[in-house]
Amino acid sequence: MTDQYCVFGNPISHSKSPLIHAAFAAQTGEALEYTAIEAPLDDFAGAWQRFVAQGGRGANVTVPFKEEAFRLCDTLSRRARRAGAVNTLVLGKNGQRNDFKIYGDTTDGVGLVRDLEHHGVALEGARILVLGAGGAVRGVLEPLLATRPARVQVANRTAAKAAALAEDFADLGEIHGGGFDEVSGPFDLVVNGTSASLSGDLPPLPDDLFAAGATAYDMMYGAEPTVFLCWAEARGARGIDGLGMLVEQAAESFFLWRNKRPETGPVRERLRHLLRHER
Repeated sequence: MTDQYCVFGNPISHSKSPLIHAAFAAQTGEALEYTAIEAPLDDFAGAWQRFVAQGGRGANVTVPFKEEAFRLCDTLSRRARRAGAVNTLVLGKNGQRNDFKIYGDTTDGVGLVRDLEHHGVALEGARILVLGAGGAVRGVLEPLLATRPARVQVANRTAAKAAALAEDFADLGEIHGGGFDEVSGPFDLVVNGTSASLSGDLPPLPDDLFAAGATAYDMMYGAEPTVFLCWAEARGARGIDGLGMLVEQAAESFFLWRNKRPETGPVRERLRHLLRHER
């Protein structure tokens, strides 16, 4: 029987994950099927159980179910425990088909760091600002701090939330948190982890945010540059959207499931081509 994988979300019809994983499977010669499943908002656990009963071996999890997926797991990776959320579920990690224990991991932070490295962004010794203090940001802080930046500052509309988040990761490196009014540059890298781009909004930021040669990274992506990237590029920063992060985190999930690491370059190019034709 062909192994089944999926992505759970609500809504989920927009997901590019089935296309990405179909490309990975074809590239690596792995026999699997990958679909998108819209789980009920009040029954994620039931949706997962039904999927497993139909032959499911693993899944990606996106909003709003990452915290529920975390609670569902029997075993968690270190980075998932740090994030308090899971975006990758693996059934029977020891390879036994009758093993129904659930292993949970989060690949978002790895995806971000690998995409930044792909674009030649120097992280060691960098001054980094991360906007937002939600689950998206929590999931990337450990991998960012592992690159040994000079410092990381987390800024959020609710200053106390950013401060608490920074405190949770303070044992991993130089990190501070506060409100947007406390932001003082310059920074070598600014990562937008807020959902503001989805509504065409922009966090209140000073114009002198960017150091010379700085990079602005938005975790969101689309056919056109986000409002944040347009604002940043107008102030001299190089802009990068989150399409590569999506592909890289998917590749890490695929590796966890199949123990094969696909090439991400061709998939990046194909998705970018498709986005251009959505304009």
